[in-house]
Amino acid sequence: MIVESPLQASTAVFSEVVPAGEYFLKIVEAGQIFRILDLEGNQAADTLFYNAADVSERYSAMDTIREQGNVYLTAGTELLSNLGNTMLTIVADTCGRHDTLGGACATESNTVRYDLEKRCMHACRDSWMLAIAEHEALGLSKRDITHNINFFMNVPVTSEGGLTFEDGISAPGKYVELRAEMDVIVLISNCPQLNNPCNGYNPTPVEILVWDQ
Repeated sequence: MIVESPLQASTAVFSEVVPAGEYFLKIVEAGQIFRILDLEGNQAADTLFYNAADVSERYSAMDTIREQGNVYLTAGTELLSNLGNTMLTIVADTCGRHDTLGGACATESNTVRYDLEKRCMHACRDSWMLAIAEHEALGLSKRDITHNINFFMNVPVTSEGGLTFEDGISAPGKYVELRAEMDVIVLISNCPQLNNPCNGYNPTPVEILVWDQ
């Protein structure tokens, strides 16, 4: 569902451009709104969410899909935790839908899906592992890398119930905005994938903006 935001970039209290293949990590406080902006189009932003007060509570794709009765995420979707609490609400979306089934790329999946020679290519899991290693105070470990959301990524569900990775449905300037319903750790891998069309075979930067409410 397309819902535009009334917020202007000039009033944001925080903004940062995340280069392709890099990670972004920030605590967003309850009530704040943050935007993921697809600067050049067709760029997947693989995202994890944790309760900043207790990282054992994290985003749950299963609970979110079950409660909303839809496999795609868009404006109005409440992102639920593994404890059934609402962590964030999508309040604006100019892309239309986002994936939470396809998972994130990893060296292992690159090898299995594409070729043994692809094993050493950079992947989202590598970015998350680096973020965790560089921010030990948050108390996260590799066991905490679970369900993620692939913002801007087009992963249609086939009539047989399978998944396919297709050309993106985003475009330059499209964005998604979320309101934090609790203090949350936002951990994004700006996807470096080159083996399927999720980034148009050309990973590009995204921008993160935050507003106080």
